Amino acid sequence: MTLIQFKNVTKTYGSGDSTFRALKGLNLAIEDGEFLALMGPSGSGKSTTMNIAACLDTLTSGSYLFQNVPVENLNTYQRTLLRRNFLGFIFQGFNLLPRSSALENVELPLIYRGDKVLERRSAANAALEKVGLSNWRNHTPSELSGGQQQRVAIARAIVTKPKILLADEPTGNLDSQTSEEIMSLLTSLNRDLGITVIMVTHEPQMAEYASRVVHFLDGQITN
Repeated sequence: MTLIQFKNVTKTYGSGDSTFRALKGLNLAIEDGEFLALMGPSGSGKSTTMNIAACLDTLTSGSYLFQNVPVENLNTYQRTLLRRNFLGFIFQGFNLLPRSSALENVELPLIYRGDKVLERRSAANAALEKVGLSNWRNHTPSELSGGQQQRVAIARAIVTKPKILLADEPTGNLDSQTSEEIMSLLTSLNRDLGITVIMVTHEPQMAEYASRVVHFLDGQITN
């Protein structure tokens, strides 16, 4: 089943002499359960594609369909609900609250969603168990290694049971061994839980974990 579809999507920033066309008629279909890697040099359009898919940016023309619903027709509140209920986010910089425990960081999306205390505590503990950090639930980010912090970030991303994980350079701040561990974890979440993974990466060895690699250049797909 096609989960996401971009139809002739363009994205333009600025105007006049400062106009920059980040996407030039993008056509891309992403199937439910895929592990997709987006690759390309800086300014090629891969991050813009990720941001539009994440409802963090809007397209200039064309159509973005999420489960056959045109996202460009949704209002701000509807787009927020789409992000909150269907999407999980993993960032290069982890983006954890420094004074909060691992458990409290993982709970955050459920607090925003309005879940009750016992429900969100149970869900957060289950998510930490999935990433192998049950014994570190009460530790703050400064007490964790980079790999452990990224695992907390992944737990936070999956605690809402999203259909899609959007990972922006998830191994960019990690050493090679830890990067392999994080990629193995993402692969298992994709395989065992059926979560669709869309990952932006500059690293060919990380892209090898994906089931499909899409290459960008100058706002267009080259393969």
